[in-house]
Amino acid sequence: MWTGKLRDSGWQGASLVAITYIYFLIFAQFAFLNRLDALGIAGTQLKSVMAAMAAGGILLSLLTPRITLWPSPVLRLRLGLGASGAAALFTLLPLGRGTAIAVALLIGAGLGMLTVTLVTHLGQWCGGKNQIFKVGIGTGVGYLLCNVPAFFAAQPLVHAIAACLLCLAGIGITPRTIATSPVEPAADKASTFPFAFIVAGFAALVWLDSAAFFIIQHTASLKAGTWQGTAHLWTNGVLHLCAALGSAYLLRRRGLSLVLSSAFFMLACACLLLLDPTRVLLASMLYPIGVSLYSVALVAYPSLLSSATSIAERGRQAGWLYAIAGWIASALGIGMAQNLGHVPSGFVAAAGSVVLLPWLLKLLRTRTREIALVGAILLAAFGIERVHPPAHASAPISQVERGRRVYISEGCINCHSQYVRPHTRDVLMWGPVESLDALHREQPPLIGNRRQGPDLAEVGVRRSPLWLKMHFFNPAEVSGASAMPSYAFLFRDQRGDDLVAYLESLRGPGAQEHITAQEDWRPSAAAVARANAGSGKQLYQHYCATCHSRDGKTRATWQASFKRLPTDLTMGPFFYLPSADRPEVRLNRLEEIARFGIPGTDMAGHEYLTGRQVASIGLWLSQNVAKPHPSNEQHIPSGVKP
Repeated sequence: MWTGKLRDSGWQGASLVAITYIYFLIFAQFAFLNRLDALGIAGTQLKSVMAAMAAGGILLSLLTPRITLWPSPVLRLRLGLGASGAAALFTLLPLGRGTAIAVALLIGAGLGMLTVTLVTHLGQWCGGKNQIFKVGIGTGVGYLLCNVPAFFAAQPLVHAIAACLLCLAGIGITPRTIATSPVEPAADKASTFPFAFIVAGFAALVWLDSAAFFIIQHTASLKAGTWQGTAHLWTNGVLHLCAALGSAYLLRRRGLSLVLSSAFFMLACACLLLLDPTRVLLASMLYPIGVSLYSVALVAYPSLLSSATSIAERGRQAGWLYAIAGWIASALGIGMAQNLGHVPSGFVAAAGSVVLLPWLLKLLRTRTREIALVGAILLAAFGIERVHPPAHASAPISQVERGRRVYISEGCINCHSQYVRPHTRDVLMWGPVESLDALHREQPPLIGNRRQGPDLAEVGVRRSPLWLKMHFFNPAEVSGASAMPSYAFLFRDQRGDDLVAYLESLRGPGAQEHITAQEDWRPSAAAVARANAGSGKQLYQHYCATCHSRDGKTRATWQASFKRLPTDLTMGPFFYLPSADRPEVRLNRLEEIARFGIPGTDMAGHEYLTGRQVASIGLWLSQNVAKPHPSNEQHIPSGVKP
């Protein structure tokens, strides 16, 4: 009886919409990926798993309207919910690459069948009145619940169990029979626009959404300003709910074209604002509004706004819409974000032309003279500007300044400070100290609020341009202790070289005195006493072998770029070791090089290693590598201490 009342009121449809959104957002996009990361599935393996999910979604989106084995929409809906719930439980098992692909395929297939079946018959599940409003409520509540801080921050185990329970609840509220409620009229039924235009418009919006979502998720400074903290999450949830209700109102009163245009404006502004981390707060407000505006329309269109004249046609349109806009466009958006790290303004303009094309065509038909007049004015203004260019062109920005802007936009300040703390071990490792007055004169100051990686105040003294570039491409390979992600995408354009130029400019007037102070450093007597050659070998393999072994990965990858190929420490020649016979002299030099590198070369130091670790490396090297002697030594470059 209670399911019948729920169905008649239309809140059953709203509940199913909310359940579907929560499953997709909090499980398929978050918990499943976190679970894969915990299982060590990354890189190409992760790509194959996510490709399987997309393949399952595309396949079942297109096949569901054509399946004759299960003609009942109620049965199909329950099968989609059941498959999705089972996939959530399967993620709790110890998955390997093959089983993860199978589970991902099941997630995509379940979602494909669930979404297409739900939206095809949405008018019958949303009651006879205020159907679009029920879709708006379901969408807004789904997003709101996903942003509840306790739920958002829960472990993947909790998300997986919650996703399964929600699917079971969806099966429970689905009636045995389907109602035949009439579909309420909307302001404009989108019948004036070809279906291909509608699909292209939704695809452009999903592409923008997915790219922005990935960039925020994988940029620490942007994520901190959008999805971290209770206040941010509650704000996002409320914005999603309000925007979803606003979308439902606009769809009923003003039509689909205005909703899609408004969604594009919000997402386009958010994507462009994300290029500047100082404007992330405004971007974090526009992004959820744009997402919820088009999300309501994406659910409501096939059943409540389409010009389709039969259920079969509605189903086919829903299948194509979700296969292209829901799965393919989403994958393309994520791929663009991975490769570029930002949404190019040119792409934003192209997406806008796709979304606004139906409205522009309609405008051209009804406002020809006005458009011709505006075009003539713009053309005349352009001609005047070409004939009389501005008197004072702005000065070109230097490469170092461009690099500083890249440093800020990529959020480097969240992990690296530019302030050597006086009277601490910082002075020996990263110094010399710069005055606070000099730091305060920077616009903006880049002191940093925490330090997860090395301090960069004097990095231009400690690291060569080549080392910095190698490290940006593969931090964990070049520096074994690094948890920094790869920034290879910056070198697809000039941003990578600009950033290297900026970091190379970070050097103070006391650099040479600091180098002299480092030369006097030695491990403490206690550290030397606890040194162990076995530990030294392990440390060498972890930190040094990538450059100083014949088959080292960094050595092989960048051998054509080194001014002088790093010494093969098993063979020589040893340019920077003394030829003195006293072993302690060579040992001290090995320890100094291991800790602080060799200034003026590509040999970087490992300042973060403890005295015991450095002594262990020096001990193992002194016992096992070839000893320098006149036959394998060559001239030491001028200006470099032997």
